Amino acid sequence: MKTLPTPATQSGPVTDVPLTAEELQLASRNHAMPLEMLTADRTPAGLHYLLTHFDVPLIDAGAWRLRIGGAVHRPLEFSLAQLQAREQRTLAVTLECAGNGRSLIKPRPVSQPWIYGGVGTADWTGTPLAPLLAEAGVDPEAVDVVFTGADRGVQGGEEQSYARSLKVSEATSRDVLLAYAMNGAPLPPQHGFPVRLVVPGWYGMASVKWLTGIEASTVPYTGFQQMSSYRYNRSETDPGDPVTRIKVRALMVPPGIPDFMTRNRLVDAGPVRLRGRAWSGRAPIQQVKVAVDGVWSEAQLDPPDGEYAWRGWTFRWQAEAGGHQLRCRAMDALGQVQPLEPEWNYLGMGNNAVQTVTVTVRP
Repeated sequence: MKTLPTPATQSGPVTDVPLTAEELQLASRNHAMPLEMLTADRTPAGLHYLLTHFDVPLIDAGAWRLRIGGAVHRPLEFSLAQLQAREQRTLAVTLECAGNGRSLIKPRPVSQPWIYGGVGTADWTGTPLAPLLAEAGVDPEAVDVVFTGADRGVQGGEEQSYARSLKVSEATSRDVLLAYAMNGAPLPPQHGFPVRLVVPGWYGMASVKWLTGIEASTVPYTGFQQMSSYRYNRSETDPGDPVTRIKVRALMVPPGIPDFMTRNRLVDAGPVRLRGRAWSGRAPIQQVKVAVDGVWSEAQLDPPDGEYAWRGWTFRWQAEAGGHQLRCRAMDALGQVQPLEPEWNYLGMGNNAVQTVTVTVRP
């Protein structure tokens, strides 16, 4: 097995061999959204991508409390019923795992082996966080707001509860939610019941599940998930830059029918309607292009579906008999375009390289 050195912060080495037993174990606990579900505006809860760092905690909603403290003038505590009685908002939000596409990077980090499906879009219902922080009276000297979940385990040799922070200005954005419902139903246990954070536009690591504590801090937060994980590291020793907002991406619903093992597609000759979704955490989608055997053409965009949800697209393809390669590529309003090939980094984060679909067209 050819590997490269790995720091203590990593879950495993960097490798260029097939999946390890540890990766298969992670893949059996977590799951991707099947790409055919790109046809749905909203991803059903059971098909939405799922990444759980440690164990799913089973929480008694009646006994659960959310505490807001730290550098605030008035520490607060809320029950689930009290949060549900406050201002309610529902936002359609596309969440994507920061490691989506990791297995396509060569050599790859040994971790959750995402291909393309670490994504989903749901209607999240909850109460805005900003008014609660205003009531607590965040200290003007505070720089970070730290969010802690009930899930606990060991990573990088450190026992920890999963926790992440946002800058005060980010945490007080009008659309950051304390969500208690998903697609009109209470959060399922695996998606953070009874309450989770939802941070629109950011990769999923920011949307802390099973939320138990919120603390304002006058010093930058340096917890493991903030400083040792979810970084764009260029080498083993590079501290890297933090992973934040979702990079621009388009995905295609694989056309036709699949081969069971390879998932390569079988399509009948003639007109084929290709379709998919595109999204970006930084700006609205402006364009999607589709390549058939390397020739790029512009797809038709559906109307926008809210500020934070993916946008549908379609493309008419006159399929001719033989083998073909299909690709799709998005651009957002800031001019950010997907790379044609993966951009390597040590933790396998933010790989938004274009998707490739292999198709055999039957005469």
